[in-house]
Amino acid sequence: MIIGVPKEIKNSENRVAVTPEGVKKLTGSMHKVLVETTAGVGSGFEDADYKKAGAIVVATEEVWKAQLIVKVKEPLLMEYPLLKEQQILFTYLHLAGVDPDLTREFLRKKITAIAY
Repeated sequence: MIIGVPKEIKNSENRVAVTPEGVKKLTGSMHKVLVETTAGVGSGFEDADYKKAGAIVVATEEVWKAQLIVKVKEPLLMEYPLLKEQQILFTYLHLAGVDPDLTREFLRKKITAIAY
């Protein structure tokens, strides 16, 4: 599976969804991991750390082409166009009455959204 780890763009969100150690485990299980450039900087991880762990560091547009997107926070409005039809999204989600537009976007694009 191709797994994408985008940089968080929500204001004051500096966490990253997958650490270099997590990348090492995923790539060791034969997954391809794409990490957006500077995605881990706010958490103290450099692009070189991800490359050393086996990730491919890519631009924003490339990371969102993955089959599975792993994020910390729910997609923001400006990320909606980056979601691909039938993608899997694994992230924190607060959909119950909070963001009906995001819910509609998931339904329209047939996104499998897994909340953690």
